[in-house]
Amino acid sequence: MSLPLIAILRGVTPDEAVAVGEAVLAAGITTLEVPLNSPQPLNSIRRLSEALGNRALVGAGTVLTEREVHEVHAAGGRLAVSPNCRPAVIAAASRLGLQSWPGVLTPSEAFDALDAGATGLKLFPAVQMGIAGMQAMRAVLPTGTLLYAVGGIDTETMPAWRAAGIDGAGLGSALYRPGQTPERVGEQARALVAAWKAAKSGGSR
Repeated sequence: MSLPLIAILRGVTPDEAVAVGEAVLAAGITTLEVPLNSPQPLNSIRRLSEALGNRALVGAGTVLTEREVHEVHAAGGRLAVSPNCRPAVIAAASRLGLQSWPGVLTPSEAFDALDAGATGLKLFPAVQMGIAGMQAMRAVLPTGTLLYAVGGIDTETMPAWRAAGIDGAGLGSALYRPGQTPERVGEQARALVAAWKAAKSGGSR
């Protein structure tokens, strides 16, 4: 079973994308996101998709428009992650068979996202809502809704979030920073995977 963790490779370049992706995959994280504000992101997504094939779910982050959804799909991406909730973007991803993870911070955004066909919800920024806010939102969401925390999740904060009932997490600067070697990224990915596995699930659903 794949881990409910998304590797956010913001700033990765096409020439280093595959080596970094392989390091992340070797650590056990099989979902990789290249934010569209990275250098030549569609090139990186194409290279990752071709190199990793069915071993990983590769796609884009910071997806803001329907056009970008189509561009990600054309590059071989199968994942569209957004920092915000735009029903048209979610619906476009759904039509093309991409997983859609819109960013939400309020119940209104959460239900709009679910109505539009979101695969799951990206609680962003998680540090702004906090664990108590997440639990309050969880109480009104439909049973089975996937809720991932993104923003401020690292080896120290992850156990508390998992114990509180979060389903998964997006891992940004704690996993990858521009310029880091694949070896360094692999070490950080392994530490984050170990922290997730060691944390106890709240089992709130």
